[in-house]
Amino acid sequence: MSRIAASASIHAMAVVEDGAVIGENAKIGPFCHVGPHVVLGDNVELLAHAVVAGRTTIGKGTRIFPMAVVGGDPQSVHHGGEETTLSVGDNCTIREGVTMNTGTADFGGKTIVGNNNLFLANSHIAHDCRVGDHVIMSNNVMLAGHVVIEDRVILGGGSAVHQFTRVGRHAFVGGLSAVSYDVIPYGMLNGNPGLLGGLNVVGMTRAGVDRATIHIVRRAYKAIFEGTGSVRDNAAAIREEYADCEQVMHILDFIAAESDRALSSPTRGQKG
Repeated sequence: MSRIAASASIHAMAVVEDGAVIGENAKIGPFCHVGPHVVLGDNVELLAHAVVAGRTTIGKGTRIFPMAVVGGDPQSVHHGGEETTLSVGDNCTIREGVTMNTGTADFGGKTIVGNNNLFLANSHIAHDCRVGDHVIMSNNVMLAGHVVIEDRVILGGGSAVHQFTRVGRHAFVGGLSAVSYDVIPYGMLNGNPGLLGGLNVVGMTRAGVDRATIHIVRRAYKAIFEGTGSVRDNAAAIREEYADCEQVMHILDFIAAESDRALSSPTRGQKG
C-alpha cells in the first residue's frame, strides 16, 4: 500500500502505483507515472509526463521535468532483471528528456547521484555511475556505465564520457568533447579525442581559491605533465614539495588511485 503524505498534491491524471512513498508537499503533475518501489522526498515536484520507475529514491526539493525517465532498467546486456537501485539527492533539477538508469548486480547494483545538481535536457546517466554534488551536465551529455563524476564538475553540451572513466572535482569538459581517459581535478579538457588544455582557473576562482594557490597548482601541473618521467612518477616525486596545498594533493591522490582508464594529458599520447 502506498504511503502518501496528506500535504502531497497528485493530479487526477497521474498514476502512482501501490507501494510508492510520497513525501510532504510533493507535487505530481498530469500524466506522470510513479512506480511501486519509488520514494519521493518532501517537496519533490514532477511536472507533466515525468516518469520515476524502478527502486528509485528522490531526495527532497528535487524537480523532474516533462519526459524525463528516472530509474529505468540499466541498458546492459548483463542485466537480468535484478532488483538494483538509483538514488538521487536533494535539490536537483532534472530537465526535459533526461534519463537515469539503476545499477547492475555485478557491480553493487547502485547508481548514485548527489545533491544540488543540474541536469539539462536529454542528458543521460548510465548504470552504476557515481555523480557528486553541484555538478552541471549540459544538454545531451552522455555518461556511460561506471563513470565517476566528482563534485562541481561542469560537462559541456554533447560531451560523452567513456565507461569507467573518472572526472575529478572542479574539472571542466568542453562541449562535444570525447572523454576517453580520466580527467584530473581542476583540469580543463576539450576536443575529440579529449586533451587537457590546462587548469580550470575560472572554476577555481569561483570556488574561492586565491591567486597564490592557483599559481602553486599551475606549477605542480607543469611538473606533472612536462616532467621527463610518466605522469604517475612525476606526481609521486612532488608529493613532499606540495604537501601543504590541498588542491595539489587532491590531484596527486587522484593520479595515484587505481583506475581502469589511463590519464588524459595535454598530448595525444596518454601517459600512465
